[in-house]
Amino acid sequence: MGQAPVPAPRRAYDLYTLDTVRTPPLTAGRVHLTPLAETDAAEMAEVLAGDALYTFIGGSAPTLEQLRHRYARQAAGSPDPRQEWHNWIIRTTAGGRAVGYVQATVTENGGRAEIAWVVGLAWQGRGYAAESARAMVAWLRSRGIVEIVAHIHPDHTASAAVARRVGLEPTDEFHHGERLWRAPLPPDAA
Repeated sequence: MGQAPVPAPRRAYDLYTLDTVRTPPLTAGRVHLTPLAETDAAEMAEVLAGDALYTFIGGSAPTLEQLRHRYARQAAGSPDPRQEWHNWIIRTTAGGRAVGYVQATVTENGGRAEIAWVVGLAWQGRGYAAESARAMVAWLRSRGIVEIVAHIHPDHTASAAVARRVGLEPTDEFHHGERLWRAPLPPDAA
């Protein structure tokens, strides 16, 4: 009697493949979040200009060509089947002007999302980041995602204020010089 064949080893990500979820448009208050597309690059190059924008997040303003390549890659989705990438352009509901972006990377079999937001210098201080991040977090919660986190430079008081407005709380954890902020678990997930 022969032995049963041994199955081929599976790569770790084969065990935790997420279903593909399309990034939907979202509207909240004064903002409309549109799924990022390569065609947004020209308008966003202007929004993301200005060295002061990168004081806390690092890097520098992308060129139009860099942004086109980045957006094409991001719009195609994560090459890692264990992740979902959701990227939105923040647009004003009055006029449709792009003012920034929000993004979420969903991992851990759909149980965790890392979120971020960037609003261009000319549109900061008007509440666009908080409105957009709240809409994104509500959508993530509606999908059953229980852990929501953000990484924020400890001196970036404006971003910390946005985090607080969307329900995140600072932790004592730091990664690459940034404080980890975490939303409390919903009562049914605790």
